[in-house]
Amino acid sequence: MIQRIDAGPRMSEASIHNGVVYLAGQVPETDGADIETQTREVLEAIDALLAQAGSDKSRILRAQIFLADIADFAGMNRAWDAWVVAGNAPSRATVEARLARPEWKVEIVVTAAV
Repeated sequence: MIQRIDAGPRMSEASIHNGVVYLAGQVPETDGADIETQTREVLEAIDALLAQAGSDKSRILRAQIFLADIADFAGMNRAWDAWVVAGNAPSRATVEARLARPEWKVEIVVTAAV
């Protein structure tokens, strides 16, 4: 069985199957904010979706981080390091990528155990 969270016509915000939750890419709410603010907003969205799925950030298996400008790597890491659970940091990749909206500086995708 597959459970979908916030399913829309194009995508679901999350899908759960076999005890694993797969989140869609989460993006910031505040256009044009600095990288730390945008990263914190994305991480808050991830927290909320994981809670809906019956999971939390300590159960993240993998994170994929997309930065519009790799020069924002240090600022994103400051927000990430303050958020991630000590001793439970997931496998992670960070790349520079053109995001769907030029106002976004970061998009994060996570996969977690339920």
